[in-house]
Amino acid sequence: MHEDLVTTATTLSAGPLLLRPWLAEDLPALIEAYRDPGMRTMLRSQVTDEAEAERWLRVRQEGRESGRYVSFAVVDRDRGGELVGNVALKYPAPGTGSAEVGYWTAAPARGRGVAVLALGALGDWAFEAFAEDGLTRLELLHRMDNEASCRVAEKSGYGFVEVLPARPPWPLDGHRHVRLRTGDAPRPGDARTRDAPPTRDAPRTGDAPRTQDAPRTRYLRP
Repeated sequence: MHEDLVTTATTLSAGPLLLRPWLAEDLPALIEAYRDPGMRTMLRSQVTDEAEAERWLRVRQEGRESGRYVSFAVVDRDRGGELVGNVALKYPAPGTGSAEVGYWTAAPARGRGVAVLALGALGDWAFEAFAEDGLTRLELLHRMDNEASCRVAEKSGYGFVEVLPARPPWPLDGHRHVRLRTGDAPRPGDARTRDAPPTRDAPRTGDAPRTQDAPRTRYLRP
């Protein structure tokens, strides 16, 4: 891990978007975003009140401090700093060569290309920040019936690799998409996608690390 690039104050830019650490003042907007029925359907974690929002925020702060789970609030500078989404990187351990990204977009911001811009910036940063650890591949997973997330993945350079069969607690099949450090979008069955151990046990879409305070989540919607 490049310590100069992975700090509790790390911020990224993507056009009009600023990717920055989550702050206490984001709690009202976070609660509002989770009121969207679509998000509640796609995410296993739920934020319904201030106490749950504070716990959600605390988990992300702890992840940043460890450098192994880095979540960014995505705000639109052209719209007065409006909170428009979340992107996250879950990096398991040095030497695996693989990490997982996840995201969600607030309902009012969908259709503006927020997810594609933010995921692009996150991926570029991750490959640089974790180059010394041998990171060569990023994975994005989503539920098979989430066609919008499939389009986001492809537009963000994450090529489709395989179908992940449903198993508890996930009720439906999913898709695994992969972005390689080389910039090539892998094809199904491409041998390069098997350079790192599979991560089927990882939370699909990476919205939260696997802790009791943050239930596993999956299938984020753009």
